[in-house]
Amino acid sequence: MKTLTVLGLESSCDDTAAAVVRHTIGEPAQILSSIVFGQTELHAEFGGVVPEIAARAHAERLDICVEQALEAAGLGLKDMDAIAVTAGPGLIGGVLSGVMCAKGLSAGSGIPLVGVNHLAGHALTPRLTDNAAFPYLMLLVSGGHCQFLIAKSNDDFARLGGTIDDAPGEAFDKTAKLLGLPQPGGPSVEAEAKSGDPKRFSLPRPLLDRAGCDMSFSGLKTALLRTRDKIVAQHNGLPRQDRADLCASFQTAVSDVLAEKTRRALKKYLELAPSAPLLAVAGGVAANTQLRAALETVCAELDVTFTAPPLALCTDNAAMIAWAGLERFRDGKSDDYGLSARPRWPLDKTSPSMLGSGKKGPKA
Repeated sequence: MKTLTVLGLESSCDDTAAAVVRHTIGEPAQILSSIVFGQTELHAEFGGVVPEIAARAHAERLDICVEQALEAAGLGLKDMDAIAVTAGPGLIGGVLSGVMCAKGLSAGSGIPLVGVNHLAGHALTPRLTDNAAFPYLMLLVSGGHCQFLIAKSNDDFARLGGTIDDAPGEAFDKTAKLLGLPQPGGPSVEAEAKSGDPKRFSLPRPLLDRAGCDMSFSGLKTALLRTRDKIVAQHNGLPRQDRADLCASFQTAVSDVLAEKTRRALKKYLELAPSAPLLAVAGGVAANTQLRAALETVCAELDVTFTAPPLALCTDNAAMIAWAGLERFRDGKSDDYGLSARPRWPLDKTSPSMLGSGKKGPKA
């Protein structure tokens, strides 16, 4: 079909989202609507996302979200060519809520169902926003994931490296919690860092002395904790300027690590001799301005185009799911009602697991 219109549903963590995306071959994609219901207020007192609360909120809000997305697009369910839904990875209760909602919509309307890997949604966003041509290098950097992927097609991704422990977003959240800042941690730490001295505290840059593109942020978080404890012991508390300096030093350490590892990943990617070299970055941490600036500098050095989605498409959203589903559906792929919700679902199916494996499969 030359023109496809797809409804997307996303509920993998703490954002309930629905969107409608349309694409005509040879033309830019159109995001006809994108609705996101956040849950920050529901989890605020717990200092992080509570899976059971998130799952319940998704179940209560998904139908309303879908109605609003269709209304904003000026279309009805009957106008959809397919229904795309995040089928993993993520918090299983939330993923299950979305999958069951999508199955119900599909069964009631007869519209085809397409299961989407949440990570593929992020990884394919540059094609939605910039019509990026394969192959391109993708840095997926979010609360739960951090990896370098060469996107060769909409279902073929080669991982060059990633985090072996905490993802940067997780490290930002934990840092915010350690310093008494509100969640989500990324924006809080970045805001506090603006008035801080990034050179005051000498924090480690883990794994820079090791070849390759793998990263580690757990030790950096521990070093920050120890530095904080020394300050608290000296001052019987944490002075505001010290907290700002800690945030600035931490953010700069993360930025330095990601910049150097990106440089290494780009050199490997460039060995493929792509006709239009491109680095794309997506995920919630991609919204960090210092990180973006560091990555742009690396790209300029290596003569590689840099792109990052608008902020609303960096964080979890359903437009990226609708687009990933649209690409799959255009290739003739869809799912039956046996589609399962998956807590784990690595994009690179051939590389060994980075974070260990269990009964439910490799984590990443």
